[in-house]
Amino acid sequence: MSIFSSIKSVPDSNEAHFASIVKIAGIGEKKSPEVLKKLAKTLHIPEKKVNLIFANPGRYDVEVSWSARKRKKAFRNFLGSIQNGYGINELEHSLIYRYAIDSGFSKDQATLEIENFLGTLVTGDHYEWRDDLFSKEWLLTNGIGGYASGTISGANTRSHHGVLVASLNPPADRKVLVAKVEERIFHDGKYFDLSSNKYPGVIHPDGTQFLKSYQVNPNPKWVYSNEEWKLEKNIFMLQGSNTTLIQYINKSDIPISFEIHPLYSCSDHQMVFRENSYFDFYTEYGSKMIKTYPFYGSKAIYTFWNYGNYMEARSWYKNVLLPVNEQRGLDYVCDYYRIGFLKYTINPNEELTICFTDDDKLSGKKISDLIPQSTNDLYPENECRFYQDLLKAGDQFLVQKPESEYKSIIAGYHWFEVWGRDTMIAMRGLTIARENKIASKSILNRFFKNIDRGMIPNRFPDHHSDSIPYNTIDATLWLFVVLYEYYTKFRDLDFVNNHFSALKEILDYHIKGTRYNIHVTGEGFLYGGDVSTQLTWMDAKINGIAITPRNGCAVEINALWYNALKIYEYFASLLHSEIDNKFLELIGLFERNFTRFFTNGEGSLFDVINPGVSTDNSFRPNQIFCLSLPFSVLNFDQKEKIFKAVKEKLYTPYGLRTLSRDDSKFQGVYKGDQWQRDHAYHQGTVWPFLIYEYFRAYFQIYGENLKNKKYVLKELAPIKEHFYHDHGLYCISEIFDGLEPHHGKGCIHQAWSVAALVKLYADYQLYSIDV
Repeated sequence: MSIFSSIKSVPDSNEAHFASIVKIAGIGEKKSPEVLKKLAKTLHIPEKKVNLIFANPGRYDVEVSWSARKRKKAFRNFLGSIQNGYGINELEHSLIYRYAIDSGFSKDQATLEIENFLGTLVTGDHYEWRDDLFSKEWLLTNGIGGYASGTISGANTRSHHGVLVASLNPPADRKVLVAKVEERIFHDGKYFDLSSNKYPGVIHPDGTQFLKSYQVNPNPKWVYSNEEWKLEKNIFMLQGSNTTLIQYINKSDIPISFEIHPLYSCSDHQMVFRENSYFDFYTEYGSKMIKTYPFYGSKAIYTFWNYGNYMEARSWYKNVLLPVNEQRGLDYVCDYYRIGFLKYTINPNEELTICFTDDDKLSGKKISDLIPQSTNDLYPENECRFYQDLLKAGDQFLVQKPESEYKSIIAGYHWFEVWGRDTMIAMRGLTIARENKIASKSILNRFFKNIDRGMIPNRFPDHHSDSIPYNTIDATLWLFVVLYEYYTKFRDLDFVNNHFSALKEILDYHIKGTRYNIHVTGEGFLYGGDVSTQLTWMDAKINGIAITPRNGCAVEINALWYNALKIYEYFASLLHSEIDNKFLELIGLFERNFTRFFTNGEGSLFDVINPGVSTDNSFRPNQIFCLSLPFSVLNFDQKEKIFKAVKEKLYTPYGLRTLSRDDSKFQGVYKGDQWQRDHAYHQGTVWPFLIYEYFRAYFQIYGENLKNKKYVLKELAPIKEHFYHDHGLYCISEIFDGLEPHHGKGCIHQAWSVAALVKLYADYQLYSIDV
């Protein structure tokens, strides 16, 4: 069946769409293929008009009739009217692609638009595609810290993967409750397995051979088929609930005999699950549902469905391999438990849905009512689809415990918690730049509430029984910058006033001294740490050894310290509050000494100094903050010289390297076990979150004109490609290799990586520029 036969009627534009496709195909009435005749019939175009269009398509086509904006919108409507991925072949895909070009889209935009609506086609040699399908990952989140995630192939490749990874104490205590589902079609006397697993020496089963297309936006979707049957699979996650739904739609003309084999787990998402007699998965049976307790006294897992019979068939699936865990030097062999399987014959166009949840209130609900509606309407209509998709991606980090007044930002998926530094930097893009005042206030209030000895927490632990650590020197200083940007965006002076005394308390503690030897030197600089501590964002530490300790007066810490003083002075003037002379004197002292002590012989900045004792001349990206933060002590010439040096030694289109390649300590590849990875983490590895600071400095030095904005957009093309097609799909990775930064490493989806791009697009209206 052709894709065109599934097009729904689009009033007032059908003739124009049809004429455009006829024109692109370059055919006339005598050579019109059957596919176009069927298209015309489906679009309810009268035969007389069809003949006229064939004779002179240019008279009716979209290009002649409509403006560029209307052409693009009409093309999106056209794609939206097609049932995603249904029967499309490469010839028809090519035709639609050419139609997108004619509609005013660039080649990259055309590809993106088609993939967004029709999914990514899996064509050509199956074995050429297979590795790609096992490496690309999808992610859904539920707004309370839980998630669902896996690979396009259906195989789990890391311990964090699961159909339902529940946050049992939101947004913390994340556990894999349902690891995956095995799906089988029985047709013409034999089974066709759609799922995939990696076992020692073999992939079994290998459902990728039946995969025809996939997409991850607005929800993960797969289309499987052979010559006789076709099945569509969708995964959804409810917001505010540890609940995952998997929907199967029979797209065939024949009934499909189908089986679903859920595989359960019960382990922390950082750990592998192994067979253990402690886990008996005691199960109670009801009407179209089961209630399972993985072990005695555990929280129940509810599984329910709309059609079919559940057959008990208990067994362990043993020795499943997790290759990403193996690459990271972690335990990589796991087991899953099957209680039984669901069996049902799905009729043509019928839907079968199964739901997994820890919420007992949902078990009696009609399952079709639980499937979420598209979230596309929540985002502004904009010509820049990349920006819209970034906004959606950014929302995945925002979490809130039910009945809690505070929102939080998860630092990264799959394994990061709520970190102070990451939250401060990320919320500048994820909430403030997006004008989300309520979320911004909520996040800030939580950190103000947890100030202790003039410091905000370094993180809120994943397990609430753990104590809150305060081992960070910069997170508290970023609080000043964030509050400044909050006020600049919302002009909410009352909120600033409510926390003004807390700002003074923070400064006082830093001046007189607080944890980790944090204090102000005689030169007016902020000093902190020793050789055993990791207080800055370069915080890798293993076996008690700080890999990049940076103890002393670190350059970005002092840029932040100066900004904290200046922002306090600024707020004091707005509030007509008398400021203590010690703060003004300290500002003056800092301004007199910074350039003299921090400038090296090349005109750039030392990374760390111990005034009068030592200097660290490692060329790192931390000096970029001296250019990008709201207040700077540097003059224009100094800024330009530093920027040029950073561009030459550290810049990549994916972010900035953490160490110059000509440094003997440079590590160009991030791989191996934790010891190896941590030694490369900040020794050359590229970090995307720095890309905002870099381009903000660029615009300050060279201007915000259209030419420069187009240059920036061109430079962002590789990371845009990464967002859609590499590592985590519709994600920005935590890091990239320093030597050849082409593929994402670390977390597949990092909050401040996404936030950097959102803020860059929002602050400089890059979304409004056509390139």
